[in-house]
Amino acid sequence: MAHRHIIKSIEPGSIAEELGIEKGDILLSINDQEVEDVFDYHFYVNDEQLVLTIEKPDGEEWELEIEKDYEEDLGIEFEQGLMDEYRSCRNKCIFCFIDQMPKGMRDTLYFKDDDSRLSFLQGNYVTLTNMSDHDIDRIIRYHLEPINISFHTTNPELRCQMLHNRFAGEALKKVDRLYEAGIEMNGQIVLCRGINDGEELERTIRDLSGYLPCLQSVSVVPVGLTKYRDGLYPLEPFTPEDARKVLEVVHRWQDELYEKWGSHFIHAGDEWYLLAGEEMPPQERYDGYLQLENGVGMMRLLENEFQEAFDGLPGDDLSREVSVATGKLAYPLICSMAEKLKSRYPGTVIHTYQIENRYFGERITVAGLITGQDLKEQLAGKDLGKALLLPCNMFRSQEEVFLDDVTLTELKDALQSEIDIVKSSGQDFIDAVLKLR
Repeated sequence: MAHRHIIKSIEPGSIAEELGIEKGDILLSINDQEVEDVFDYHFYVNDEQLVLTIEKPDGEEWELEIEKDYEEDLGIEFEQGLMDEYRSCRNKCIFCFIDQMPKGMRDTLYFKDDDSRLSFLQGNYVTLTNMSDHDIDRIIRYHLEPINISFHTTNPELRCQMLHNRFAGEALKKVDRLYEAGIEMNGQIVLCRGINDGEELERTIRDLSGYLPCLQSVSVVPVGLTKYRDGLYPLEPFTPEDARKVLEVVHRWQDELYEKWGSHFIHAGDEWYLLAGEEMPPQERYDGYLQLENGVGMMRLLENEFQEAFDGLPGDDLSREVSVATGKLAYPLICSMAEKLKSRYPGTVIHTYQIENRYFGERITVAGLITGQDLKEQLAGKDLGKALLLPCNMFRSQEEVFLDDVTLTELKDALQSEIDIVKSSGQDFIDAVLKLR
């Protein structure tokens, strides 16, 4: 069946607008090639000379010849971001976070994607079990990178058990093809106590280090365990002693691989350091923060950005009273930054509040999974000053709505307070507290 891609919008001033392409038009082909999905589209539109076949709403077909710079965008947005259906996950992972969510949340939160195109476009991690040889062929042909891969283990039998998919071990062979083609990759390991830690973790790191330098980095993050695990695989939380053992393994491999490759390669998520009671590593250990989205190095980057901005602050006294709320993971660092600002500006008052995740359970420590109702309940009656500062990762992307569908306006009304959404950098934190910009 021919693929027909409905155009959602046209960027003002773009090539598409100049050619008279409009919302509601349908893209039929590029250079007489059928466009299967966004992989094909990105590849074909790079060319300097194009022939687009467009169908107008009345059925008339336009053939448009285009001369442009290489990789120059046409300014077209399609109704489906992937220009195809999203591929849902075929696995039943023993650690899946979506399976641990309460009922009654919006439908989109329960959709499990495992789509290589989202890996390329948005940085999502894929297990490879959903990828056909055709997908691998196109990634190699179009040289789409980086591809982010959820490994968890390189033991084929154990991977089948963890993903509850009999093809999960076989899927690892696809990594060989990507490596041989020189495709850049990043990896992640969700560590489960007594399952893929210890000797299995050693094996996985050893095997994955064989894909250097194409495999640029691998993160090790602890399994997230909510309070909604009835009927699910019995997983146990890691102890502080477990965390110290994981960090010992990671640091030993980092030292060995850095000496050989000039890359630390394997990185521990910030939560391990919090649990172990250890200091976050220095910036140079993070190799340019390749795994920030996985919570690797976020605390170190925030602290360094804060210190750099703090050193450049004006000397005149500033006075303001605000409050900051965050999760358990970031709370010690937020308190430390607040104390520094108060010591520099004695007239400034900063109330800091650690929000316990009662919605998902106390073992969930990241700010990004805090809900509006937890903020409402735990900040009610608290001194919030002129404004309450909340990190942007508490909100849905591009929206002023929390995970539980509580809106920013509803929270403002409940707390009777102004609320400022703060971007993620240390400079943004200082600006929000002192209202410098």
